[in-house]
Amino acid sequence: MKIIFLGSQGSGKSTQAKFAAHKLGRPFIEMGQLFRDRAKGSDPQAQEIRKALEAGNLVPDEIAVNTLKKRISMPDCANGYILDGYPRNFAQLEGLDQDINKVYYIKVSDREGLKRSIGRARKDDNLTVLTQRLQLYHKKTEPLLTYFTKRGILEEVDGERTIEEIRADVEKRLDQEFAGK
Repeated sequence: MKIIFLGSQGSGKSTQAKFAAHKLGRPFIEMGQLFRDRAKGSDPQAQEIRKALEAGNLVPDEIAVNTLKKRISMPDCANGYILDGYPRNFAQLEGLDQDINKVYYIKVSDREGLKRSIGRARKDDNLTVLTQRLQLYHKKTEPLLTYFTKRGILEEVDGERTIEEIRADVEKRLDQEFAGK
């Protein structure tokens, strides 16, 4: 089974994706962390990733697609995976497996997402970068929601509740959809 968790910055998608991965026994793939780890290198590609992250821009599509393909080709992904925060646009969608089972969209207001993000302890979470990421999210990522809806695999989850309430909701949906798989 292949599941995607989407949502704007601060939506709690990573928290819920980690929970789903643990519950379903599938690997958790957080693209942001893959990029942050890769950005620690000194080669030109690492520098390009670092530059994009620091500016709040998307990592170039070719690098993003190749990074994901490399990760999902690993043996632990043979029976599926839980993908956090990817794809970010239609070009990245092209590089994704087309047999995605479900997309959970954790929906929060911009205000709530920014409030939560500012409270995190990541060095790349300043207001300028967060605002840039939010604008990119609305412009590039939100159109994917329509695509996933048309495919009949999108589920919207109210992300403005407590972590526990959201987790219970997601767990119920996972049980209904994937019980015994």
